[in-house]
Amino acid sequence: MKTVNEVSKLTGVSVRTLQYYDRIGLLKPAGHTGAGYRLYDDAALEKLQQILLFRELEFPLRDIAEIVGRPGFDRDKALEQQIGLLTLKKEHIENLLALCRDLKEKGVSNLNFSAFDSSKLEEYSKKAKEQWGATEAYREYEEKSRDRTAAQEAGLAADLMKIFEEFGAMKDGDPASAQAQEQVKKLQACITDHYYTCTDTILAGLGQMYAAGGDFTENIDRAGGQGTAAFAARAIRTYCGK
Repeated sequence: MKTVNEVSKLTGVSVRTLQYYDRIGLLKPAGHTGAGYRLYDDAALEKLQQILLFRELEFPLRDIAEIVGRPGFDRDKALEQQIGLLTLKKEHIENLLALCRDLKEKGVSNLNFSAFDSSKLEEYSKKAKEQWGATEAYREYEEKSRDRTAAQEAGLAADLMKIFEEFGAMKDGDPASAQAQEQVKKLQACITDHYYTCTDTILAGLGQMYAAGGDFTENIDRAGGQGTAAFAARAIRTYCGK
């Protein structure tokens, strides 16, 4: 068994990130010390490898949790993709190194930009996502967002942050109040209308992420003030528990 600090040193994943993964249910420790510190066994470390692979492939954490939690998760397939991805990255880095050496020897007259081409990596990542099969929510999001412009996406993001701004105005009150519960309903409807069908199960998971720290918490608190994310999470927990 390894402590959270030992795992951090071994893997390069920060302690804060490991704590965050625990809070959102993505990577639970195998146990705890008498003092309450997290402990990780080989099975947890293997799962962390799988999580990091999918992070390299740029999967969102929500989808990673769904994939690695599947009863029929194919470990060999994941390792094959990791090998393929790292091979392509190695090739990309070697091309950049060769270009730098060439430029040092020949100067700026060698106007070769092929080393910067990352299309192979992007195509590999795209095919990997297709092979794993995105979640139903992800497929729905892809369909709804397909024809949206960047300006439209920004507008929807602003609308979502407006909802959290409104949560902030009530954060000193009762998260179980009728007003707070209506606000949760409004949030759920916004996500369903513009992103994917936000079931109570999905909403409950989002609520956990909102209050777990990191970018989610910071962005929500920036919109509604310190404590907004925690208040919204409590209101969501009440709503989904009914």
